[in-house]
Amino acid sequence: MQHSQLWTVLAAVLLLTTVVHASRDPERVDRSIKSSVFLSPPFFLREGSVENKYYYDIPFPRGHIALKSFNAEVVDEMGFSIPLHETYLHHWVIERYYGPKGTQVDRSSSKFISGRNAGVCNYTLGQYFGLGSETRKTSTWIPEPYAIEIGNPTEIPSGYEERWFLNVHAIDTRGVKDKSGCTECKCSLYNVTKDEYGRSLGNNYIGGLRCCYDQTQCQLRKGFKGGNVRKLYLRYTVKWVEWDETMVPVKVYIFDATDNGRNDRYSCKVEYQVDPCDEQGFGNGGCLDIKKTKVAIPQGGDIVYGVAHQHAGGVGAALYGQDGRLLCSSIPTYGDGDEVGNEAGYIVGMSSCYPKPGSAQVSDGELLTVVSNYSNTRLHTGVMGLFYIFVAEPIPQQNLVLPRAQTQDKSIMHILSSSPWVAEGMNYWWAFVLVGGIMAVVIVISYRRKNVGQGYQTL
Repeated sequence: MQHSQLWTVLAAVLLLTTVVHASRDPERVDRSIKSSVFLSPPFFLREGSVENKYYYDIPFPRGHIALKSFNAEVVDEMGFSIPLHETYLHHWVIERYYGPKGTQVDRSSSKFISGRNAGVCNYTLGQYFGLGSETRKTSTWIPEPYAIEIGNPTEIPSGYEERWFLNVHAIDTRGVKDKSGCTECKCSLYNVTKDEYGRSLGNNYIGGLRCCYDQTQCQLRKGFKGGNVRKLYLRYTVKWVEWDETMVPVKVYIFDATDNGRNDRYSCKVEYQVDPCDEQGFGNGGCLDIKKTKVAIPQGGDIVYGVAHQHAGGVGAALYGQDGRLLCSSIPTYGDGDEVGNEAGYIVGMSSCYPKPGSAQVSDGELLTVVSNYSNTRLHTGVMGLFYIFVAEPIPQQNLVLPRAQTQDKSIMHILSSSPWVAEGMNYWWAFVLVGGIMAVVIVISYRRKNVGQGYQTL
């Protein structure tokens, strides 16, 4: 057989593989990913000042769509990214609500209808996405064929329309006396004794959200003049596709390490304080604060995405099943430079968890354990230990496509299978066997003809 004949056979086999692959792979559905970039309303920060505002009815994709990701960062009026050591992004959150057509409402209005997530903190943490300093290097992509279903006309109350609000909490740390103290919202640096609602802080509350509310001022260095006001925006990028019957909707759950499980207004405190370890801890290298709690998930399914939110000092978080199995883990990346996205001392990214479909199943009402770990070589105030998971109804394995992002499992087989090329090959091993078999036959035939032509006895 000539080489041209060999390649003809191989091309035919590869064509067959492609045809079968296209007919079996739901990701081959003609689904165009759309992307739009928006700006929040402008906010203004001078040295040491704080922005913590809510913006309603923000620009957002409309229609019955499948939300795939939401990413954001702080930029100036020229569109340049602002580093964390100048403007610290404490957090941003995006949440759905329903408002009467033709009328603007906020959360204080009786006509405001919440479209919050599935839980589990029913009086707070209702967002669908939300990050902080880690926002630039944290993946929020939801793998195929999953997505957050929004804009379903059957779910929108009559006379209302679906809208979204955005909360941005940013702290300007230019010229401040203590950058880490300002970003951890230490009350002594903000010179406040009451929260934004006029309630006394008490003697035991020394730092956190109640001290760095909107329009507060963190202490500047002695002799620093200041007065340079910046006009800033939160620039956010939304990616989505049109909703169709091949999509699988996910429920968004947020677990809080401070949740006491009572399911009341005070169950989830959202933030907590990490006290420094004692001398014995310093001596044996055991300065690790472990915060954990157990909370039941209302409705189970397959976990298809997960990520934690922590502040500086955080060393990772994890979610465990009722039997102790690890469901998902998320580890911070710290910057070590001055440039945007690599600011030294700040968490600039959190690893996202993408379990293999069906490998991280939870049952209705299963008691899950969330663990948040912080280094406590020094005091940390106002820290958070949140864990986001997206959960979908299980679907037949043959209809699934492995997500393309890596999980935290670093085994050789998992690293290989997380590669889209290798994963595709593993799914269609039979084609490689077929090609290999044909190649072997071709080689044997060619070898025999060659030997016969040279006068050798074939085997």
